[in-house]
Amino acid sequence: MNLSKNIKVTQGLAYASGTSSRDGAELDMEGWDGVLAVICLHTMAAGAVGDFHWEQDTATGMAGAADLEGTAMAIGEDDDDEVWISDLYRPRERFVRGVITKDASHAQAENVVYIQYRGRKLPVSSAGADAFELHVSPAEGTK
Repeated sequence: MNLSKNIKVTQGLAYASGTSSRDGAELDMEGWDGVLAVICLHTMAAGAVGDFHWEQDTATGMAGAADLEGTAMAIGEDDDDEVWISDLYRPRERFVRGVITKDASHAQAENVVYIQYRGRKLPVSSAGADAFELHVSPAEGTK
């Protein structure tokens, strides 16, 4: 079985550097059990502090978004070039997003990719990616 036929990949937060907190892309979790956020931390300024956490809402648009208790992962100045994972399994409400908070005085750079899994309608076409290839037991030779 190929993993790519059982997941959906979405860009949560494009790469950016700065001091402003950022809300990630909204995900509709209908038909999915969980979502894994891959958080790529890049350059952290001295003194940088913040976190990654999840929010949820019952309606699209996230106007009533609420933080999810216990999901905050603290980010600090020593976290340059690290990859973190936050796995949200069976959220209680349909719409979720990841959020990066910052202290507004020290720049940090990051990006986030969401991977939804355990979908009830499979297979997922091209895993939700902009470009997708599946290679099964390729022979050696010209790439």
